[in-house]
Amino acid sequence: MAAHSLSPSLYRLLFAVKYASLHSRCCAVHKKAQYSTIYNPSEKTFEKILIANRGEIACRVIKTCKKMGIKTVAVHSDVDSSAVHAKMADEAVCVGPAPTSKSYLNMDAIMDAIRTTGAQAVHPGYGFLSENKEFAKRLAAEGVTFIGPDTHAIQAMGDKIESKLIAKAAKVNTIPGFDGVVKTAEEAVKIAQDIGYPVMIKASAGGGGKGMRIAWNDEETREGFRFSSQEAASSFGDDRLLIEKYIDNPRHIEIQVLADKHGNALWLNERECSIQRRNQKVVEEAPSTFLDSVTRQAMGEQAVQLAKAVQYSSAGTVEFLVDSKKNFYFLEMNTRLQVEHPITECITGLDLVEQMIRVAKGYRLQHKQEDIPINGWAIESRVYAEDPYKSFGLPSIGRLSQYHEPLNLSNVRVDSGIQEGSDISIYYDPMISKLVTYGATRSEALARMEDALDNYVIRGVTHNIPLLREIITHPRFISGDISTNFLPEVYPDGFKGHQLEADTRRELLASAAALYITAQLRSQRFLGELRVSSSPVECNHWELCVELGEQRHVLEITKSGNVYTVEVDGGEVEVSGQWDLASPLLPLTINSTHKMLQCLSRDASGNIVLQYLGTSFQVRVLSKLAAELNSYMPEKVPEDTSSILRSPMPGTMVAVSVKPGDTVAEGQEICVIEAMKMQNSLTAVKQAKRRAATYPAGVPRRTQRTTAHVIRAPRFAGERNPRQAKTGEGGSLLYYMQFLGFRFQVDGFDNMVNLGCS
Repeated sequence: MAAHSLSPSLYRLLFAVKYASLHSRCCAVHKKAQYSTIYNPSEKTFEKILIANRGEIACRVIKTCKKMGIKTVAVHSDVDSSAVHAKMADEAVCVGPAPTSKSYLNMDAIMDAIRTTGAQAVHPGYGFLSENKEFAKRLAAEGVTFIGPDTHAIQAMGDKIESKLIAKAAKVNTIPGFDGVVKTAEEAVKIAQDIGYPVMIKASAGGGGKGMRIAWNDEETREGFRFSSQEAASSFGDDRLLIEKYIDNPRHIEIQVLADKHGNALWLNERECSIQRRNQKVVEEAPSTFLDSVTRQAMGEQAVQLAKAVQYSSAGTVEFLVDSKKNFYFLEMNTRLQVEHPITECITGLDLVEQMIRVAKGYRLQHKQEDIPINGWAIESRVYAEDPYKSFGLPSIGRLSQYHEPLNLSNVRVDSGIQEGSDISIYYDPMISKLVTYGATRSEALARMEDALDNYVIRGVTHNIPLLREIITHPRFISGDISTNFLPEVYPDGFKGHQLEADTRRELLASAAALYITAQLRSQRFLGELRVSSSPVECNHWELCVELGEQRHVLEITKSGNVYTVEVDGGEVEVSGQWDLASPLLPLTINSTHKMLQCLSRDASGNIVLQYLGTSFQVRVLSKLAAELNSYMPEKVPEDTSSILRSPMPGTMVAVSVKPGDTVAEGQEICVIEAMKMQNSLTAVKQAKRRAATYPAGVPRRTQRTTAHVIRAPRFAGERNPRQAKTGEGGSLLYYMQFLGFRFQVDGFDNMVNLGCS
């Protein structure tokens, strides 16, 4: 009998039989890091659930629904019609065009999809409508179950001002600050002066770090007020702000809570989320290296007190800031499933999505507080389509031309909603996946994360794996000496990639040389035979020149079987491997140590790009003769970019801050770019006078172009446009701003002052 013809009860029974041998434990007992649960077929849940979200979280919810025998409905925008989540679900409904306001935030369209498909419940995932009380009310009015807390809890905890007052009443530690709504920039300055700098300005509604700024003086407070209110209005439809004391050098530690509709509540241990950039989490782990059992219990009990104070039901997260003396302060409560929930699932064995569905149906919790374990260690790396060399991660867009997740490794879990061929667009968050590794100890989990990052193949977009790998292998992170200031403290001049030492440089050069020789030898053969039968016996000794950066290294390389012995920079390196030149992965044994490299590109001119220790390195391998002749080649003169403003990221220009004829001072804001939910200010680095603008303020460009858009701009004293140099006329500065689909770059101006957040 076809699966679709089974009754829902029988469907659940078959799933229960299929998974009956699986215990409520996670990746420690499976090859791949997954969650599993024994499902009780006598528990009647929902026949059909609509997932009001997209991407990896929609796929994550669908997986649990399938295990529980529940049919699923996916909603999608027109550009997501071929997305993975739309294909995974039993049904898929288009709810509008690409902009989120017209699709995933379009409540009318989603309500129509619910009626059309007959869905009995809605799981909102995170973001979008997950903490929107109006959406929950509309569902209730239609008799549809919202898989999340009741509307009063969403409202109470979704408003940072109200939530802080409730937390105080529930005897939860809170941060000193102003509890009212800040209405003007000057009022914000006065309040900040009263509290004492530094202060945190943040949106009253919403979360995820958006609408959040740190201010250290009056000017930053005024600027922060403007950007935070604009971002809050754009992201949440609510521009109210509050101000509180900024706790310098804190840890960001959150407690996962789970509560039912019968007054029962549990805390499921903590997650350490201190590694952040622009208030957005990058690497998380569970448990925290910092907490002792006494502090953990105190934080857990306060989190449960808060949940009970608002009659919370479902999974939720209470976030705390913890100082160096283990004093902790309530930050906010997220009334939804968190992005980083997989690491809690790994150390507790609980499927949080399943628990949310059970609670929404009215069942009691299955566990007591004493039943919740800390079983091993789990680490999550957020893999983003971002350039980590710009502000620790400015969004990138493109198509995934090649994509392979490292699921062949043990105790690895990848939550993603993309596949090879998928597009990373400007319309949505640039997250590619959540990469999770699990081990009996932290060191074991870290070692697996290192292997997983090395084996993760992503082509077509710039990604942040170089930064992720450097973080998890940094001595400070390994020792647990971290805070929310980790990245700016470790990389005060910005992230530069892995810095090679003498031994690792030799390994890289030797690997590149061995790969070059392997390719040369293969090109001499045809179907396993030498191309010219009269050729002499294959050579096994070569002299090469390898260029890395500005340095040139002379190598001697000898081949014996699959082993290359390379003499370079006064040392000897042995390199061996299978040398599959068609594979993006290059598993090598270097001086008896296994290393996974990736060959990103190579050409006939000897140019090779290798991903080694997470970072991409470009080398050029030449024969000794070719290297000598290369010195006679003319060098390409680099482009003079001193008078060009190029935005460092794709996006939409939402405001131009100067009018034609205005004099632009050094450091003055020129325009504001909005990209992937964040607003960013571009500033001038020298004085100029603006002439004209191709695109006026407030007119965002949303269509892809094949050529750069040009904005004529200020004339600089003493500078000439190359096209006008012969006439002696003063030239005008050109702003090349490529919109939506093309990368912005900034040269000659300050790199974007990125004031965004999550």
